Amino acid sequence: MTASETKPAKPLDGWRVLVPRGGPWGDGVAASLRSQGAVPVVAPLINFAPTTDQPSLDAALERLAAGEYDWLTITSATTVDVLFAHRVEIPRTTKVAAVGETTAAALQAVGYEVALVPEQDNSAAGMAKQLIELEPEPRRILTLRSEIAKPVLTQSLIDAGHHVDSVVAYRTVGVPVTERIRRDVENGRINAILITSGSVAQQVREQFPTIPDTTLLAAIGPRTAKDARNAGLPVWVVADKQTVDALIDAVSHFTLPHAADEFAP
Repeated sequence: MTASETKPAKPLDGWRVLVPRGGPWGDGVAASLRSQGAVPVVAPLINFAPTTDQPSLDAALERLAAGEYDWLTITSATTVDVLFAHRVEIPRTTKVAAVGETTAAALQAVGYEVALVPEQDNSAAGMAKQLIELEPEPRRILTLRSEIAKPVLTQSLIDAGHHVDSVVAYRTVGVPVTERIRRDVENGRINAILITSGSVAQQVREQFPTIPDTTLLAAIGPRTAKDARNAGLPVWVVADKQTVDALIDAVSHFTLPHAADEFAP
């Protein structure tokens, strides 16, 4: 018996999986995919740029550091990068709410304490609902968001009587992929595409107009799946938790080769 025959198979052996973001996040996802036997193809579809209204952000972060807010809401790990880049110190009197486990982990990794993560619905609406239940009296709340984020969280909190400052922390911009990546997607050489946000879904739709039926499109959670379907993408795999590990695990339940009818509910 040869060494190759005794080597145990891994769930994603033979898979080529497109990772839609680069940087440390992309490196981490690529490592997780490799550990499952897949070949990661890191092809950033989006990147993040500074806000076009830096004075408003600076003023809000100064108020935050001065203890003027009861709560700070964080709806993406990218916002955590902005806080860390500005060396923001969050006073103990200000509680931090994170939209999901990934965002909470990013906060904790750079030393911020997390007081609230939605128990079931890891979305802006889910976080608003739980925060409103927790705080029946009016509070001062700072919501830091992407330029393209829908005002669901802010409006819900305002409607509940809270005093909210909604400030843009960063912009999301599309990044064109190489012609080789585009060809690999269109030719079916990419077996799966990880869709990790509505912004990624939009770029997948725009940059890959022809995606074979055999390509598995996997969304990181129900909210992202809904955004992807609204963009016209046939999502068949949805992670049960809004984490990369859950997303990769969901993909690993399928085998190669696969056809669309295998994924039908």
